[in-house]
Amino acid sequence: MDLLHDARWRCLHIAPGSVEHPGDLPEDGCRLPVRIPGTAAGAIRETDGVAAARASSPDSDDWWFVTDVEVSGDGPWHLTFDGLATLAEVWVDGTCVATSESMFAPLTVVLDRLLSTTRIAIRCASLEAALRKRRPRGRWRSSLVSAQGLRWFRTTMLGRAPVYAGAPAPVGPWRPVRLVDSGEPVVLGRGIRTRVRGSDGIVDVDLVLAGAVVSEVAVEIGGAAAHSRPEYGPDGTARVRMQVTLPEVQRWWPHTYGDPNLYAAHILLDGHRMEPGTIGFRSVEQISGDGFGLRINDVDVFCRGLVWTPTDPITLNDSAGTRRILERCVSAGVDTIRIPGTMVYEDDGFYSACAELGIMVWQDVMLATTDPPDDPHFRSLLEDEVRALARRWGGNPAPVVMCGGSETEQQPAMLGLPETSTPALDDWLPAIVDRELPGTVWVSSSPSAPRGSDALPIAVGSGVAHYFGVGGYRRPLADVRAAGVRFAAECLAFSIPPSDTAIETAFGSVNVGGHHPRWKSAVPRDNGASWDFEDVRDHYVRTLFGVDPAEVRWSDPARYLALGRAAICEAFTEVLQYWRRSGSGCRGALILSARDLQPGAGWGVLDADGNPKAPWWVLARVFAPVTVLLTDDGLDGLRVDAINDTADVLDVTLQLQAHTPSGAVPVDVSVPLHLAPHETRVFSWASVTGGFTDVNFAYRFGPRTFDAATARLVDHAGAVLAESVHLVGGPARPVERGIGLTATARPVPDGWSVEVRTEGAAQYVHLDVTGGDLQDSWFHLPPGGSRTITVRACDPAATPIGRVGALNSATSVPIRVLPASDGHEVEG
Repeated sequence: MDLLHDARWRCLHIAPGSVEHPGDLPEDGCRLPVRIPGTAAGAIRETDGVAAARASSPDSDDWWFVTDVEVSGDGPWHLTFDGLATLAEVWVDGTCVATSESMFAPLTVVLDRLLSTTRIAIRCASLEAALRKRRPRGRWRSSLVSAQGLRWFRTTMLGRAPVYAGAPAPVGPWRPVRLVDSGEPVVLGRGIRTRVRGSDGIVDVDLVLAGAVVSEVAVEIGGAAAHSRPEYGPDGTARVRMQVTLPEVQRWWPHTYGDPNLYAAHILLDGHRMEPGTIGFRSVEQISGDGFGLRINDVDVFCRGLVWTPTDPITLNDSAGTRRILERCVSAGVDTIRIPGTMVYEDDGFYSACAELGIMVWQDVMLATTDPPDDPHFRSLLEDEVRALARRWGGNPAPVVMCGGSETEQQPAMLGLPETSTPALDDWLPAIVDRELPGTVWVSSSPSAPRGSDALPIAVGSGVAHYFGVGGYRRPLADVRAAGVRFAAECLAFSIPPSDTAIETAFGSVNVGGHHPRWKSAVPRDNGASWDFEDVRDHYVRTLFGVDPAEVRWSDPARYLALGRAAICEAFTEVLQYWRRSGSGCRGALILSARDLQPGAGWGVLDADGNPKAPWWVLARVFAPVTVLLTDDGLDGLRVDAINDTADVLDVTLQLQAHTPSGAVPVDVSVPLHLAPHETRVFSWASVTGGFTDVNFAYRFGPRTFDAATARLVDHAGAVLAESVHLVGGPARPVERGIGLTATARPVPDGWSVEVRTEGAAQYVHLDVTGGDLQDSWFHLPPGGSRTITVRACDPAATPIGRVGALNSATSVPIRVLPASDGHEVEG
């Protein structure tokens, strides 16, 4: 039984080093209630609000976390900490029983005697004070942080690097704390490994038991079982090893390529039943060559995903919010999440949810841009955290890549330093990953060159790349075709504005966009740079649409934001469609990043509340497992890629239409298409439609004939499985007084169906809706075209309220709602 399950914790902060013993804590100090697991910033948020928490500096002080617990029975008791951030002492009844120097390694203390009312106190020492101690310098200076001494501490860069503004440094017991008595058996250690042998699944189980003695241990998985009788040693512990074989096992797949099959595992310790979670079976291989890629269950996969940010950067504990975002990712075709070396290892619920939902995990070791010390103690701490992670992952098929950190090799390369060996990346970590995580692919760092290559780790055309040619380096969109990216572990970092509604809620007005200090504080900026990522966005507004963004912001702030969103959508479309199509040579695209850490125009494709921003809908269409891409290949015309990544056979119809400005459809061709599992078919527009038409206006023989081209995949029931609309003539289109937009909402089960129609070509149609969860936006419509969008009701009694606009329309229109009761339309 966990005696701390309902414990009430208090915390207080004092000057560094002013209190060395919990008995000397001031009685009149301000003691904040705090939820455990949690952080000092979380306690500040509970008392003073989120703004105070974001503005706090927890590293400046010592923090004490204290609770009293009623204890009965005989020992020993096991006091377990899954994570203490960062320099911590543990005191029990006035005695220091343990210390911790890593926020990523668990700690267990065995206690033989406890008072009937036991006081547990945790002192988290000021990291800022610890950084004042002089230590050997690294071979290079990190550009990410000012405090170069952080390289010696096993802690996160979150809250300590300026680029992550709005996220306070985590201090305190940020992972669960448990006090377990000896009245029942305790599993001190657990290791589960799965592998595939032929058609069988093999499970190796390794347990360390303590607490009440048990006579038999059983493991049951998928109808198969193994049994063992533990033998206890003089220290009161027993180690048990068993193997379970499952015949004709169903393999786990990323959701885009098949079903994420899992098996429930049960451990029985005499009459005590434990649920260690679900396990899965899959094979993973690294595709060899000059690039990088993954092969899952003997199928080459295109990894489409996001670089993860915690859903609650203040407490780092938000299981419900994390689950909600992961489910949203699945709906958008995301099948890979990378946890970068600047963040934290996520909790068990995260990795379990990824396995259940069919999301692959690329996990960085928490190293980022600094020089990892070649030091025995540092090595021991680093290896402890990887071992702990391996135990937590036991049997989970979702983690497929283990990586030696974020930009750990890039930083010295960009500083022009000669290539030197880094023991952590070259020796320690690959050895322990090979031993502890045999079912994962090892990558030395992100980015990095292929093994044995003489290429620099920053080269984007080989190995694992961080590609910001389109983005931070302001290259033209066509640069993606020349860059030759093989795998982008980071890409497409832009300062992305959230919706106007979100901006008005957080800032009071859209007029703050682009200049207000509160707005600017949330815009990402590289440490020491003379520009920020809003400048990058403005550059693409200027080059794509031929307008001065500053002038537009002065006269029409809402238009300025809309142009910025559209420019980013153009970049996402050009880059992702090219990488996704057959023959590009690219095997993965992970976008930086998933979600904003605070309200504003951050890197996230989701805002700080988890709601989609404009480019989210672009990536959802391109990342869909069944999709059709329509790309402009210049004088070769339009190219069509029909993609079926699923494990199912698809018999569909490919429809191609070309539209004139008047809405006429002189080209309208339908052909049957058989797509085998995991198959892509490539066509030229001319080959399908039966001849040359210069549909993309590449030859420019006279005036432009077509305004738009559309490709669809349609099933036998007439349902559109995928659609791509290409507007001919480029993104700079004149703004018209009206293009004949209309929008009508009708009730459907679980929400509303909104039909959007247009008379003229509609560029970047966008819906701003309250009262429901929008399922599509920021798309093109051809002249005379329409699209139906689902709005899932957040409240069954709510009616969707909002408007529909387009970038090339000077006016927006209200959504007109058709009630189910009387059939009369009312304005929404």
